[in-house]
Amino acid sequence: MSLPIIGWKEVLKTLKKQGFYATRQSGSHIIVENGQGLWTSIPRKSELGKGLLLQIISDCGLTKKEFLELL
Repeated sequence: MSLPIIGWKEVLKTLKKQGFYATRQSGSHIIVENGQGLWTSIPRKSELGKGLLLQIISDCGLTKKEFLELL
């Protein structure tokens, strides 16, 4: 169950399925929240590394398996 190398648009689209929405942009980072206190910052890069992707998934309260199912 390996994480794919995906870009910021795909991550944002996947998190929207879980109720996250973009609230603002700070430089080249998009801040997303779910209205229940969880939030994360997604850098606008064409490819996000696996470590960064794991951190984003963790910040959103998801497991790797849950994220992959949403993809």
